Amino acid sequence: MFAGPLVTREALTAPRQLKHFLIRSGYVGGLFILLYTAVQATFGLQQVNGLGELARFGALMFQMISLVQMTMIIFFAVLFAAGRVSQEKDRRTLLLLLMTDLKSVELVGGKLGASLLLVGVLLAASVPVLCSLLLLGGVAPAQLLISLVLSAAAGLAAGAWGNLVAFWREKTFQTLAISVLGIVLFLGTAELAGVLFAAAGLRPLAELVVLFNPYRGLLALFQPLALEAAGQSATRAALTSAGLLGLLAAGLVTTTTLRLRIWNPSRTMGETAKSDEDRLAAPARKHREIWNNPVVWREICTRAYGRKIIFIKLAYLVLAGLMIGAAIFSVDPSRKILGMLPPAGFAFVGLGLVSMMLINAQAVTAFTSERDAGTLELLLVTNITAKEFIYGKLLGVLYNTVELLLIPLGFLLWLMYEGSVTPENFLYLMIGLGVLCTFAAMLGLHSGLTYTSSRTAITNSLGTIFFLFIGIFICLMLIVQARSSFSLQLPTFLVFILGGSLGLWVSLTHRNPSPALTLAAGILPFLTFYAITSFLLGQTLGVCLSLSAAYGFTTMAMLIPAVNSFDMALGRSSSEKG
Repeated sequence: MFAGPLVTREALTAPRQLKHFLIRSGYVGGLFILLYTAVQATFGLQQVNGLGELARFGALMFQMISLVQMTMIIFFAVLFAAGRVSQEKDRRTLLLLLMTDLKSVELVGGKLGASLLLVGVLLAASVPVLCSLLLLGGVAPAQLLISLVLSAAAGLAAGAWGNLVAFWREKTFQTLAISVLGIVLFLGTAELAGVLFAAAGLRPLAELVVLFNPYRGLLALFQPLALEAAGQSATRAALTSAGLLGLLAAGLVTTTTLRLRIWNPSRTMGETAKSDEDRLAAPARKHREIWNNPVVWREICTRAYGRKIIFIKLAYLVLAGLMIGAAIFSVDPSRKILGMLPPAGFAFVGLGLVSMMLINAQAVTAFTSERDAGTLELLLVTNITAKEFIYGKLLGVLYNTVELLLIPLGFLLWLMYEGSVTPENFLYLMIGLGVLCTFAAMLGLHSGLTYTSSRTAITNSLGTIFFLFIGIFICLMLIVQARSSFSLQLPTFLVFILGGSLGLWVSLTHRNPSPALTLAAGILPFLTFYAITSFLLGQTLGVCLSLSAAYGFTTMAMLIPAVNSFDMALGRSSSEKG
């Protein structure tokens, strides 16, 4: 038990679950499917005899897999770390852990280690896939090893940050929102500090600060010869980035350990008891009038998600300012990042993705918090209908996150005023953003209703959004790589699309299968792929129509059965209430 009882328990119980092996094998299988699709998209059926072509393909796949894997490790490390502690708080079991003889460092380190166990297993499982690229050439063994070390350091730092926020904040939505925004703001701040230090003539300090961004170290690892020609070392840059992230993780863990007993038990518990005493001693006062739908009233007119929600919105505003400023003051506004989008478009897509993640997080926690707090069962003795609950939650989520829609739309208005976006494309983008954000909100409620475990619901909901956009990113890169031979390699993309359909079907129909959800899981990846190709061909109307049809139908397929499923979960039917 050198790793602590919490890590030991997780290491002993996790391999006994079937999903542990399915996730591990599915991850490796997904990487090999990506390799197969990339091979067919790049070479097709032609015979490849040149070693140079194989080496270039090996280097390309190393870059793609490393970028995707690091992004996944950062995302799931912070999600698992934050979700595990938040679930303990929601179920009031963290107090029991604090009452044991566990030391603060054992509790903090144990929770962090248990959260990162699956992430570490997936990272280790990817080693054979990456080593197979050595057979193609274009990649050195040292590059593979350093990329794994850098990804592990990035995951450790992200998990330590999620752990700190989860022990600090009480509300699950606050924890998830601050964790996600904190990661993005940290990366943006590192880039901004590098630019400012370079402008001030502090070049060595600027080069050091930007290495806090793990993607900088990874990009340096991708171009060792170019850096050597400039008198720099790619290996040193990547290892420096890993070392800085390791020091950051150590600092975060130390801070969490020192503040654990101060933050927990929460001081809000004493404040709540004191407010209850003051309320009993105070003279009677007129209560606020509750609306006809009490669920909407609670979501909008009360502090159901804590008093610090305004700071989350301010953090999003700062993030939006950084991204929009970077796009506006870009050195070359016309260049396309990764051959796909100009800086302004990349900033809008980034803001839209962050908005969808936050909207989805609020939606799923709006349901799971009711279950964990034991208030969901109270609905059994009320006259609230299933429609009132589902629609009330959905409207409340959209109302509380309206700023996350207005800021990207405001940026679009400015781009239209500048002439970068036509009024027609502005209309298409506005419709598409609205449909996608509504889909994200409904997916959160659907996951909360489908999965009884809050941690599983949160992971499934946010993971589905994340994998949808990862799949879109990979498809864009492969199509750009295929170029004119895309029509010949179209059948190979079907393998990738079918894999996405299968994963989406498992996610949507886990507990409440229906023909509509099965159809939605089947058509959504295909229509998304059609939207990608239409975007690359400049057919903006086709993009809007296909996305609206795919995600709009999926939203309705989740919304309509959700009412009946929720009603049945409460042990009553609509006819009985009538």
